[in-house]
Amino acid sequence: MFVCHIALQGCLTLSDVPYGINADTGGHITYLLELACASARDPSIDRIDIVTRGFTDAQLGRRFEAQCAESRGKIRLIRLDDHDPDYLPKERLHERHDALCAAFLRYLDETGSVPDIIHAHYADAGVLARHAKEQRGIPYIFTGHSLGAVKREVNGGADASLRQRIKIESQALELADAVIASSRDEAEAQYAHYDTIEAGRIRVIPPGCDLTRFQSAVPSEKVRADLDHFLRHPAKPMLLAIARPVRKKNLLALIEAFGADKELRETANLVIVAGCRSLIGDLEQECREVMQELIEAVDRFDLYGKVAYPKNHEQTDIPAYYALARESGGVFVNPALNEPFGLTLLEAAASRLPVVATDSGGPNDIIERCRNGELVCPRDPAAIADACLGIVTDKRKWIRYASAGLDAVSAYDWEAHHDLYHHLIAELIEPSAPMPRWERILCCDIDNTLLGDRDALHEFLHWQADNAGTIALGIATGRSFHSAQAILASEGVPTPDVIISSVGTRIHWYDREARQFREDCDWRRQTESSWRDEQVRALARDLELRPQALLEQHPGKASYFLDGRDPQAIERAFRTAGIAVEIVASHGRYLDILAEGSSKGHAVAYVADRLNLTQSRVVVAGDSGNDLTMLRACPFPILVGNSSDGLAQEPSLSHAYLAKGHFAAGVLEGVRHYQAQGSW
Repeated sequence: MFVCHIALQGCLTLSDVPYGINADTGGHITYLLELACASARDPSIDRIDIVTRGFTDAQLGRRFEAQCAESRGKIRLIRLDDHDPDYLPKERLHERHDALCAAFLRYLDETGSVPDIIHAHYADAGVLARHAKEQRGIPYIFTGHSLGAVKREVNGGADASLRQRIKIESQALELADAVIASSRDEAEAQYAHYDTIEAGRIRVIPPGCDLTRFQSAVPSEKVRADLDHFLRHPAKPMLLAIARPVRKKNLLALIEAFGADKELRETANLVIVAGCRSLIGDLEQECREVMQELIEAVDRFDLYGKVAYPKNHEQTDIPAYYALARESGGVFVNPALNEPFGLTLLEAAASRLPVVATDSGGPNDIIERCRNGELVCPRDPAAIADACLGIVTDKRKWIRYASAGLDAVSAYDWEAHHDLYHHLIAELIEPSAPMPRWERILCCDIDNTLLGDRDALHEFLHWQADNAGTIALGIATGRSFHSAQAILASEGVPTPDVIISSVGTRIHWYDREARQFREDCDWRRQTESSWRDEQVRALARDLELRPQALLEQHPGKASYFLDGRDPQAIERAFRTAGIAVEIVASHGRYLDILAEGSSKGHAVAYVADRLNLTQSRVVVAGDSGNDLTMLRACPFPILVGNSSDGLAQEPSLSHAYLAKGHFAAGVLEGVRHYQAQGSW
């Protein structure tokens, strides 16, 4: 397999990357190089080309010139010649699109073999990939890394340059065969700003991270000495932030949070590692302005001796900063207005340092998965201060978060990433399979039903593969569509034929010919037609229900925490108010308020009808309260042995098969029972 990456911005090289030399030489290059190295270890990958733009730079020498190619094993780096020798920041790359497209086609014609797939990184690379697809028919994957529409939302508007970037991103997204998002927030919230990309083409694949050097990090004397210049009591717990001094990183809010909270000022020190500089006046305009604002804030709050902002650091110093913050009993803070992924949070986690992070973007996924810290609103300085103080003054909490951080190492490793990545590539380039004529369908919940025991899952998947030609595999879950897709892929479950998500309010069908999921818009219109969003949420506020995260809310579904409340009392309150909804409680913790007629049970019946299958051809499997409607409505339900919420004693499930096996073993046991009976 031959994979061609395109990444035009920044100073890209296979070794000794000058990170931080400008705004465009940053994390996306780390991601790309580590992805290429991980891919190269896979025997199925024969060749990897990385295509970038050549330029001449007096400070960096001639190694970035167009004729200077590099290679390392299977990986080659090619620099395109667009006949302009100057370095161009990303804001000006659009000026060279025509020349770069022509140069890229020349490269394709001269490279000796055609790439199986192109992977474009950032908007301008997407222009070249789209052009190659239109001219040469090569499929492409797009990774946005950081989206202009999100920046527009954060800034409250867009100038001409940002509007141009958003237009370019939209064009790149329009023809992409797949779009890789690093987090559920990116997939569901950030790409929602673009009408040229449907949810079914977006795949959530968390990036791998080489965290080895952070696991074993120890404080260095150099870092101690650098901070001693600033701090009066360096042994106090350290609030550590590492970010470039640009406004979207919101570092000023962190200083204001620290400065405005007397107890936090007395308890901790604040350390901001904000890139490298010689003189502030030599920095790029935005960086210069932000650094001046930070220093003025230190002066305004009189934080001398309590705040450090070192001028320079080496890459090898970064692990030592995390280690010193851990040694002090401190926390890592990422207050960005939006963080597309959050690599620094994983570095902190691997260093066993608790985190306080923005609730906008990828940190939602990281904190949910690793449980190594707390999320805060980045526009609420008091919330930032409270979270930091709560961790550094509560030893048990600090230890719990620090210990949980170790999960990041296994959760975000490159082997898992490249397995999912290569599976996606294979799916996109292999010949499409014909759509079978389904005779039956099995619809399973995910958590604690299909997943929970990997050995049992593998046995189930063998059965599923043997029957894939006649039995459709359906998923019915409380998770969102992208969350369901991501967890199934990470566990090696083949692409389902249909995913019923968000407790039945969304349905996506897999189109084998187009190799993508397509949302069932008829079902969505049906579920939303009777939904009274304002009234539902107003009554929920009156009932003092505590809402779940914003990502869990959408038209047709309002999600809350039970907090010991009686679901039947909540249902009566809505009935009394004349608001027709479905109330679903599960795991003794979650409460979903759904549009009338949109539960899992209704969705499964709709799916069977679309497949022209009678209910006697449907088997469903579940474990908890949000499965109750489909278990109750289906003539052949399976209740796995590890079920909860009292379902095993539920009178309306007297017709269910009560499996002895847990998780997927229980599903397979039930399926074989119904097959042996001859009833399914």
